[in-house]
Amino acid sequence: MLINKDLINSFVNITSKAAIEAFKFVGMKNKIMADKAAVDIMREELNKLDIDGKIVIGEGELDEAPMLYIGEKLGSGKGMSIDIAVDPVEGTNFVANNLPGGLSVIAIAERDHLFNAPETYMDKIAINKNIPSDAVDLDNSIRDNILNIAEARNKDVSKVRACILDRPRHKRIIDELSDLKVKLKLLSDGDIAGALLVTDDKYDVDIFLGIGGGPEGVLAASALDAFGCKFQGRFIFETEEDIKRAKTMGIKDLNKKYELNEIIKGESVFCATGITNSDLVKGVTTVNNEFVTESFVTYKNSFKNVINNTYPKLD
Repeated sequence: MLINKDLINSFVNITSKAAIEAFKFVGMKNKIMADKAAVDIMREELNKLDIDGKIVIGEGELDEAPMLYIGEKLGSGKGMSIDIAVDPVEGTNFVANNLPGGLSVIAIAERDHLFNAPETYMDKIAINKNIPSDAVDLDNSIRDNILNIAEARNKDVSKVRACILDRPRHKRIIDELSDLKVKLKLLSDGDIAGALLVTDDKYDVDIFLGIGGGPEGVLAASALDAFGCKFQGRFIFETEEDIKRAKTMGIKDLNKKYELNEIIKGESVFCATGITNSDLVKGVTTVNNEFVTESFVTYKNSFKNVINNTYPKLD
């Protein structure tokens, strides 16, 4: 796939505009309207591009979402064929309640190179690139993974930091990590951003683990790929409907452990623009009658950057 600066900037522009529209609802206790505003502008802007785009991770099925549904075609249809994964508002509760962590996210890859993840949970793990990939595995015990990280990074277990969603389903893992004296970073929401905290030592996170959204796992993997980080995921199917849908999407081995290169094949672009402030990027601000956005952008190993844009306030 031919990726150039103009194409990258086009997708930065799309998440920036989606973040701005969602920002208008920050603190208004209406996550549905914030999400709809971001979805509407994202769809409008995608349709302006000369691409043959298809949503593989979106806002649901055709009968569940009016826009950006899985399988929806976007763009003029005249350009390159690409798969598109979107999360117009990652952290809708953050936006509704004016809390840190709201993002607008998109990832793209060549057609059939972005894993079409079912709307189900995924057990996932991500580690810093400075940790040998064979030191940690989804099938290892929590204890073995933590001890291996401590050894690989030449530090005491009490200096290892693990990031995980603060959910009742994670009580056993959190208790085990606490017993090991591991430092914890607990997230109330937002497991895309949580996974990306392993990309740089400045975030002081060695491992991200636990059960979160499958689609969010694919989006995070797109960015992690650019940093050379390790990622593994295994889907969790709780109902017969989940299993049926997975098989319809071509998943044959329901217990398969996916490596990063099976989720993201070839080149991909990832872009996340802040709606509210987060560890990754600043949220939307207003300066001199303009909106200012900050975006976390990656493209394979050749491009990793934070990009700032300004847009006039029209109302």
